[in-house]
Amino acid sequence: MRLSEKRGSMLHGVLLITLFSCAAFYIGDTAIMKKLSLSPLIIGVFLGMLYANSLRNRLPETWVPGIKFCTKQILRAGIVLYGFRLTLTEVAEVGTPAVMVDAIIVAGTIFLGVWLGKLLKMDGDTALMTSTGSAICGAAAVLGAEPVVKCEGHKTAIAVSTVVIFGTLSMFLYPIMYRLGLLDELGNTGVAIYTGSTLHEVAHVAGAGNAMDPTDALGIAGKATITKMIRVMMLAPVLVIMSFALAKSKGKGKSGGKGKITIPWFAFGFIGIICLNSLLQYLLGVDSVKEIPLNGTIEYIDTFMLTMAMTALGADTSIEKFKQVGAKPFVLAGLLYIWLIVGGYMITDYFTA
Repeated sequence: MRLSEKRGSMLHGVLLITLFSCAAFYIGDTAIMKKLSLSPLIIGVFLGMLYANSLRNRLPETWVPGIKFCTKQILRAGIVLYGFRLTLTEVAEVGTPAVMVDAIIVAGTIFLGVWLGKLLKMDGDTALMTSTGSAICGAAAVLGAEPVVKCEGHKTAIAVSTVVIFGTLSMFLYPIMYRLGLLDELGNTGVAIYTGSTLHEVAHVAGAGNAMDPTDALGIAGKATITKMIRVMMLAPVLVIMSFALAKSKGKGKSGGKGKITIPWFAFGFIGIICLNSLLQYLLGVDSVKEIPLNGTIEYIDTFMLTMAMTALGADTSIEKFKQVGAKPFVLAGLLYIWLIVGGYMITDYFTA
């Protein structure tokens, strides 16, 4: 096949994913999806899975490279641009307790997840991806880890599915716990840190925070979101450490040889964008990243790019692949969910007492 024909075929695949992503944005803008706090990313992965189990075999295989392009290059660019949502100033606003709780939750969830995965005799990549999604920022963390772990697309989609299920459950559970007085001992700041450090997605944190404190008069909604953003910032160092750890473990599996280290350069780009955003906030003298010129536009473009990546990953996930993996990823995610609720409460109580 000539180069021009290859590019044309790849473009067809990209356009297909773009159309699905537009549909995800349209569906995500409906009242019921907003009420459920289901972002276009999550809707995109389900649309992709719908395509994988219906039309996938009827379309030319030459379109596949375009779909793969969305899961690689567009994904990494989207993770870099995700940094425009964050600033270093946000860390200072909630103080050391939030940083400490976030760090312990992130590290503890990943290590516990990998250990439990071995006990459950799970595939190592699936266990690591599921643990990373629960530990940091849901779907965005799973997407960030995918280029480092280099696992099959359906494993990534399964990890995202676990985040959707338990994260959505938390969004309703936490406000109920708050109304019943089960979180009273933590105080308002503690509740905010607990919510931000243990819920899966940013949307889940925002939904739960607003349900508990609709006007942010108690500072719960705002501080919960900031705590969550600090947790998102930890994605970059985690990916770097993960790269070295995976290289070492895979090297041991090759008769003591050295494994190839995959440097997640996009993670450094992510950090660089956060620093740039912090500088812009300082130079412009604005209180929020939302007030930085073009920030809203960049965030919209970034969300669309990540939605394309999620949709493309979903397009590689058939029911047969779900059956091959079995129920173990959901069992693991459930156990990690219990850890986040119980362990997260005790850790937050210790640092905010």
